[in-house]
Amino acid sequence: MTQAEPEHIAISKSKGIEIDWMDGAHSSLPLELLRRECPCANCTGAHGNEPQKWAPDTNPLKMYQPKLKMESVEAVGNYAIRIYWNDGHNAGIYSFSHLRDLAKQE
Repeated sequence: MTQAEPEHIAISKSKGIEIDWMDGAHSSLPLELLRRECPCANCTGAHGNEPQKWAPDTNPLKMYQPKLKMESVEAVGNYAIRIYWNDGHNAGIYSFSHLRDLAKQE
Protein backbone atom coordinates (compact mmCIF):
# COMPACT_ATOMS: atom_id res chain seq x y z
CA MET A 1 0.00 0.00 0.00
CA THR A 2 1.26 3.45 -0.90
CA GLN A 3 0.02 6.72 0.55
CA ALA A 4 -1.43 7.65 -2.87
CA GLU A 5 -4.04 4.88 -2.88
CA PRO A 6 -7.59 6.17 -2.52
CA GLU A 7 -10.07 4.21 -0.46
CA HIS A 8 -13.08 6.28 -1.55
CA ILE A 9 -13.54 9.11 -4.07
CA ALA A 10 -16.62 11.36 -4.01
CA ILE A 11 -17.11 13.61 -7.03
CA SER A 12 -19.27 16.72 -7.12
CA LYS A 13 -19.27 18.17 -10.63
CA SER A 14 -20.06 21.62 -9.25
CA LYS A 15 -17.79 21.62 -6.16
CA GLY A 16 -14.79 19.29 -6.56
CA ILE A 17 -13.44 15.99 -5.34
CA GLU A 18 -13.25 14.51 -1.84
CA ILE A 19 -10.84 11.61 -1.32
CA ASP A 20 -10.43 9.28 1.64
CA TRP A 21 -6.97 7.72 1.39
CA MET A 22 -5.99 4.21 2.47
CA ASP A 23 -3.67 5.67 5.14
CA GLY A 24 -6.58 7.47 6.81
CA ALA A 25 -5.95 10.95 5.37
CA HIS A 26 -8.72 13.00 3.75
CA SER A 27 -8.41 15.48 0.87
CA SER A 28 -10.84 18.14 -0.35
CA LEU A 29 -9.94 19.40 -3.82
CA PRO A 30 -12.04 22.33 -5.08
CA LEU A 31 -12.78 22.77 -8.80
CA GLU A 32 -10.59 25.84 -9.20
CA LEU A 33 -7.52 24.08 -7.78
CA LEU A 34 -8.07 21.01 -9.96
CA ARG A 35 -8.50 23.07 -13.14
CA ARG A 36 -5.57 25.40 -12.38
CA GLU A 37 -3.26 22.45 -11.64
CA CYS A 38 -4.14 20.37 -14.69
CA PRO A 39 -1.16 18.07 -15.31
CA CYS A 40 -1.40 17.98 -19.13
CA ALA A 41 1.58 18.98 -21.28
CA ASN A 42 -0.09 22.19 -22.50
CA CYS A 43 -0.96 23.42 -19.00
CA THR A 44 2.44 22.55 -17.52
CA GLY A 45 4.60 23.62 -20.47
CA ALA A 46 6.09 20.13 -20.67
CA HIS A 47 7.03 20.48 -24.35
CA GLY A 48 9.11 23.60 -23.80
CA ASN A 49 6.16 25.92 -24.33
CA GLU A 50 4.99 28.56 -21.88
CA PRO A 51 2.64 26.89 -19.34
CA GLN A 52 -1.00 27.72 -20.12
CA LYS A 53 -2.35 27.79 -16.56
CA TRP A 54 -6.10 28.21 -16.25
CA ALA A 55 -7.39 31.28 -14.45
CA PRO A 56 -10.96 32.48 -13.98
CA ASP A 57 -12.09 35.28 -16.29
CA THR A 58 -12.47 38.39 -14.15
CA ASN A 59 -13.63 40.75 -16.90
CA PRO A 60 -16.49 42.76 -15.30
CA LEU A 61 -17.84 43.70 -18.75
CA LYS A 62 -18.48 40.13 -19.79
CA MET A 63 -22.23 39.60 -19.54
CA TYR A 64 -22.25 35.85 -19.02
CA GLN A 65 -19.57 33.42 -18.01
CA PRO A 66 -20.48 29.80 -17.41
CA LYS A 67 -19.52 28.62 -13.94
CA LEU A 68 -16.60 26.18 -13.87
CA LYS A 69 -17.73 22.57 -13.53
CA MET A 70 -16.80 19.05 -14.48
CA GLU A 71 -18.82 17.54 -17.31
CA SER A 72 -17.65 14.02 -16.47
CA VAL A 73 -14.86 12.06 -14.82
CA GLU A 74 -13.49 8.67 -15.88
CA ALA A 75 -11.03 6.23 -14.40
CA VAL A 76 -7.69 5.80 -16.15
CA GLY A 77 -6.44 2.36 -15.24
CA ASN A 78 -5.98 1.89 -11.51
CA TYR A 79 -3.79 4.96 -11.06
CA ALA A 80 -5.59 8.11 -12.23
CA ILE A 81 -8.71 9.94 -13.36
CA ARG A 82 -9.43 12.13 -16.39
CA ILE A 83 -11.65 15.16 -15.94
CA TYR A 84 -13.73 16.56 -18.78
CA TRP A 85 -14.26 20.28 -18.06
CA ASN A 86 -17.13 22.44 -19.32
CA ASP A 87 -14.58 24.75 -20.99
CA GLY A 88 -13.75 21.88 -23.39
CA HIS A 89 -10.45 20.91 -21.76
CA ASN A 90 -9.87 17.19 -21.11
CA ALA A 91 -6.20 16.47 -21.75
CA GLY A 92 -5.10 16.13 -18.13
CA ILE A 93 -4.71 12.74 -16.51
CA TYR A 94 -4.71 13.30 -12.75
CA SER A 95 -2.69 10.51 -11.14
CA PHE A 96 -3.58 9.64 -7.57
CA SER A 97 -0.12 10.82 -6.47
CA HIS A 98 -0.75 14.18 -8.21
CA LEU A 99 -4.10 14.50 -6.42
CA ARG A 100 -2.43 13.70 -3.11
CA ASP A 101 0.21 16.38 -3.76
CA LEU A 102 -2.51 18.93 -4.65
CA ALA A 103 -4.16 18.30 -1.30
CA LYS A 104 -1.01 19.55 0.41
CA GLN A 105 -1.50 22.95 -1.30
CA GLU A 106 -4.86 23.53 0.39
